[in-house]
Amino acid sequence: MKKEALLYEGKAKQLFSTDDSDVVWVEYLNQATALNGAKKDQIAGKGELNNQITSLIFSYLHEVGIDNHFIKQLSKTEQIIRSVEIIPLEVVVRNVAAGSFSKRLAITEGTPLKFPIVEFYFKNDDLDDPMVTEDHIKVLEIASEAEIAALRKMALEVNEALKKLFTEINIQLIDFKLEFGRTANGDILLADEVSPDTCRLWDLATNDHLDKDIYRRDLGDIIPVYQEVFNRLNQRKGA
Repeated sequence: MKKEALLYEGKAKQLFSTDDSDVVWVEYLNQATALNGAKKDQIAGKGELNNQITSLIFSYLHEVGIDNHFIKQLSKTEQIIRSVEIIPLEVVVRNVAAGSFSKRLAITEGTPLKFPIVEFYFKNDDLDDPMVTEDHIKVLEIASEAEIAALRKMALEVNEALKKLFTEINIQLIDFKLEFGRTANGDILLADEVSPDTCRLWDLATNDHLDKDIYRRDLGDIIPVYQEVFNRLNQRKGA
């Protein structure tokens, strides 16, 4: 397969067309960002860790019956995926109060929630990705009522699968964001990435952060933390 023209460059990835119109070539970058890009740094090794972690997690999700756009990891920093049109929504699932949720509702960080909460955010950098209701989504014509229901259902299914996976490697899944895309025939697939950039992960024994909060909150170097997540996932795969 041949990598061709650059299609898109985001904060953490570049997407290229290939000689197969249904396949996109992804290269993960070393850039770390927070606060909607207000904080930005180049961190050597970050791209390869996120690519490898995402590859392991998407492969696991395939194994448990959750369809997604991942096809194959090509190298430490590259993978190929199915071509989809990204739905401009971030779907956030929360199991434990943390981050903006804690601040917004004055709930102490670390408080377990009685049930998983699903939130939607409009992907628009100029608007700082505002939270939106299901009615807002319909007004903006981002997704139909049936698609919104499907996104919620799929997000909760991913949550159950990821909680099981992370518990096996002694990590608590606090919250995470997902993105979805439509295939050419209209099917909705899980897309983008699942990594410590997009998940809030705490060590089950110590509650130590194993995610981008290390960078976001200036708590230290993220590379050893991301490496720990990768090592645990990789050991599980080889067990």
